[in-house]
Amino acid sequence: MTVGTVALERLSIDGPAGRLEGIVEDPKLPAEGYAVLCHPHPLHGGTMDNKVVVTLARAFRETGIPTLRFNFRGVGSSAGTYDDGNGETADADAVASYGALRWPGRQLLLAGFSFGAFVALRLALERGASRLITVAPPVDRMEFSALGAPSCPWLVVQGDSDEVVDPKRVFAWVKNCNPQPKLVVMPGVGHFFHGHLPLLREAVIDAIRSG
Repeated sequence: MTVGTVALERLSIDGPAGRLEGIVEDPKLPAEGYAVLCHPHPLHGGTMDNKVVVTLARAFRETGIPTLRFNFRGVGSSAGTYDDGNGETADADAVASYGALRWPGRQLLLAGFSFGAFVALRLALERGASRLITVAPPVDRMEFSALGAPSCPWLVVQGDSDEVVDPKRVFAWVKNCNPQPKLVVMPGVGHFFHGHLPLLREAVIDAIRSG
C-alpha cells in the first residue's frame, strides 16, 4: 500500500504493556531525524488514523522525514488499557526507542494532536527531542501546568474556534511558557481542523523547514 510514492509499512512494536500497533512511512531520503506521532484521546475515539495525525505524517513526509505513528495501549490491536497519560507516555517512549534502532544516529522529532500533544510534550521533557509540534493541546483537560517547556524548537498550532479546547487557555499557557513556543493561530478553525487540514500541513512544513 502506498501514499504517493511512500509505502505504508504496518508493524508491531514491543511496548511496556505488550505489543503496539504502528505504521512507518519512510520517504527513504537523507534526513537528520525521524518523527513519532501521538494520537488523540484513546477513550474518545482517538487512533493513529485520525485525520490530523495523518496530516502531520504527510507534512513530515514532504520534508523527507520518516514517521512512526502508532496506537496507544488498548487502541486497535495494541495491548493494554488506558493509563491516564502515564502509560501512554511510556508507549511513545518505546516507539521512539524503536525508531532510534531503525534509524541510528538520527534525532527524535515529536508531534501530537490533542491528548497526543500532552504525551508528546511529556516525552520531549523526559527523553529530549530535536523538535516538538503540539496541535490543539488540551491545557484545560490535562495537567499541563505541572510540565515545563522544552528547549528545542517548538510549534503550537491552535484554532481560535476550537469547541473542545478553550483557545484562550491555550494562549495564556503559551504566554507563560519559558522558553515560549512559536504559536500559530488559525482563525475560524475548530478542534478537528475540518476543511483546514491543508493549512495545518503547510504550517508544520514551514516550521520544519525554518530550522
